[in-house]
Amino acid sequence: MRDFCNSEFFFHFSRDKTALMGLFIVTAFVLLASAGPFLVPQNPYDLQSLDLANAYKPPAWLSGGDARFPLGTDEQGRDMLSGMVYGARVSLFIGLWVMLASCALGTAVGLWAGYSGGRVDAFLMRVVDVQLSFPAMLVALFIMSAFGRGLFKLTIALTLVGWVRYARTIRGAALAERNREYVEASRLIGLPPRLLALRHILPNVATPLIVIATVHVGNVILTEATLSYLGVGVPVTEPSLGLLVKNGYDVLFSGIWWASVLPGSFIMALVFGINLLGDFLRDELNPRLK
Repeated sequence: MRDFCNSEFFFHFSRDKTALMGLFIVTAFVLLASAGPFLVPQNPYDLQSLDLANAYKPPAWLSGGDARFPLGTDEQGRDMLSGMVYGARVSLFIGLWVMLASCALGTAVGLWAGYSGGRVDAFLMRVVDVQLSFPAMLVALFIMSAFGRGLFKLTIALTLVGWVRYARTIRGAALAERNREYVEASRLIGLPPRLLALRHILPNVATPLIVIATVHVGNVILTEATLSYLGVGVPVTEPSLGLLVKNGYDVLFSGIWWASVLPGSFIMALVFGINLLGDFLRDELNPRLK
C-alpha cells in the first residue's frame, strides 16, 4: 500500500482535478445506491406505499411542492428521489456484472486467438468481425425482443454484445507479447500453454483491459437505460432510470418536466463521472502519451 501511495500513478491521480471529480461522483453514486434505501422516504415499488393523490407533485422548492417529496413525484405518486436511487442500484448492478462477464469472455477468446494464431485466430476474429458489423444496440434489441424482458436476460444480452471489443483488443496485445523472450523461455521449459497465457501474457496485456472495462460500465448503463426506455429492458415491476425517463417524457411538454429531466440528469451525471475516470486511465496508462 505504501508503494502504491508513493507511485507515479497515484501522484498524477491526486493532482488531476477531473479524475478526482470523477472519483467523487462515482463514489457518491455507489454510496447512495448502497445506503440510499435506508435514507429515502419510501420504497417506490411497494404498491402499498403509493398514493395516486400525490401524483405529479412538483419538487419541494417549487410552488405546490411537498417537503415529503424533495424532487417531486411521478404519475403513480412515487417519490422521484426514491425511484432514482433504486434505479441507480439496478444500473450499477447491471453495469458491473455485464462488464465483468464481458471482460472474462472477451479476454478468454482474445488470449486464445492471440496465443494460438493460425486457423483458430482467423476463425475467432471472423466471428468478432461479423458481430461488430452490426450496431450493438440493434443486436441487443433483437436478443431482448426474442427472449423477453428481465434483469438476467438483459445481463446476458448486453454481455453477448460487449465481449467482442475485449476480444479484439486482447488478441492484438497477445499477438505482440507471444514472441517476446520471456514467453519463449517459458515455452522452452515446458510450461503448458494455458498457464503460460494466464501467468505471463495476461498480466502484460492488463493495461488496455482496465481502460476498456472502465468506459464499458458507462456504456452499459446508457444501453440499459435506452432498452428500458424502449420497453424491452427491465420489467415495469423493477426500478429503472430508463423507465422513469420514458414515463416522464409522456408528460414532458405538459409542464411536468421533473419526471423526465431529473432521472435523465441522474444518468448523465453517473456516466459523466465514469467517463472522467476512464479518460484519466486511458491517458495515464498509455505509454505513447508519456
